[in-house]
Amino acid sequence: MLKNFLTEAKEGKNVHLEHIEDMVFNEGVTGTRNAILFLRNLRNMLSGSSPGSLDITTKWDGAPAVFAGVDPADGVFFVAKKGLFNADPQIYKTEEDIKAKLSGELQEKFLVALREFKKLGIKSGVYQGDLMFTKSDLSKEKIKGEDYLTFQPNTIVYAVPAASPLAAKIRKASIGVVWHTTYTGKTIQDMKASFGKGIVNKMQSVPSVWMDDATYKDVSGTATFTKEETANLTAILSQAGKIFQKLPAAALNDIAGKEEFLIRLKAFNNSKVRQGKTIKNARKHVSELVKYFREYYEKEAAKRKSEKGKQSQLDKMKDLMVYFDKNEKDLVKIYEVVMLLTSAKGMIVSKLNQAGSIPTFLRTTSGFRVTDQEGYVAIDKVGGAVKLIDRMEFSRANFSPDVIKGWQK
Repeated sequence: MLKNFLTEAKEGKNVHLEHIEDMVFNEGVTGTRNAILFLRNLRNMLSGSSPGSLDITTKWDGAPAVFAGVDPADGVFFVAKKGLFNADPQIYKTEEDIKAKLSGELQEKFLVALREFKKLGIKSGVYQGDLMFTKSDLSKEKIKGEDYLTFQPNTIVYAVPAASPLAAKIRKASIGVVWHTTYTGKTIQDMKASFGKGIVNKMQSVPSVWMDDATYKDVSGTATFTKEETANLTAILSQAGKIFQKLPAAALNDIAGKEEFLIRLKAFNNSKVRQGKTIKNARKHVSELVKYFREYYEKEAAKRKSEKGKQSQLDKMKDLMVYFDKNEKDLVKIYEVVMLLTSAKGMIVSKLNQAGSIPTFLRTTSGFRVTDQEGYVAIDKVGGAVKLIDRMEFSRANFSPDVIKGWQK
């Protein structure tokens, strides 16, 4: 059984999902075991032998996040941003609320959201989605010689063939949204998130709202592993399992239990992703990690004015160097597991991408470039969820100066 892998898990809010390979660091032995089992179940699903234990949703690159529902405290319909779950909830029940608290383009979008989402017949509960467009965001563009109706809420350009029935529906809409999470509870603060499909079926269909849920759809019928691909993926997961079984439990659990260490370790890993560098040699990566920690605490010590403050940081560094000396071999093995899980995830994401959907592109300074969906979310039957994303691809897209984002057009 998987626990709910959300940063805000204890509150049960869908604020931030974790990458599947980070389960190794976040949850130690339990997380590593569950990551391997999760990937095995995904393999089974995509090889046609799924026990039906997982659902997949597509991550749409929408912005901003939008909530719509009924406040259980007074039965009044509202829309909201992520501030919905603040101690002082940011809820907009009237146009006056929106005009008082928002400005510019954000105000315009939420005014449309309030007017249009009221028509969906939501009687209870709260739904979270990604806002894809309002009327002014739609454009006619020619890409690689073809005419498209496009919208670009964030980094990815969604391009619908101009002559298609889908384009006709979108043209009639005042707003577009993809729903992915349902919340239920007796109060806003007590609400718990559940992922999954069928959200659109719970709402009234109106021409002025184009909406979809994030349920993964294999519209091309090609997202199935061949026997050879299944065998290759099985071999990778088996190798990860063998290394995992030989690792001392303490080596994994110690990382998850050291909060400051875990934050800095993940910061180092993420810095490599932003640089477009994959882990190709676990031993070299650990050596660079040790150097990173030493330099980090030396810089922190230099910032402190008092000798006591400086020594506190140097003591932390000394303790960590002792830790690395004792655990370097195990850390190398842990990163070997992470490398294998990342490789397995890559095979699965690549296969999921073959399903096809709305064509997706990146808008660059030299024209449009084909790209894949942002990624996917895998959900187990008890509500646990993790991200499946090609981190290198979308790091390049997000940090490349050649890629023009939605707000830069």
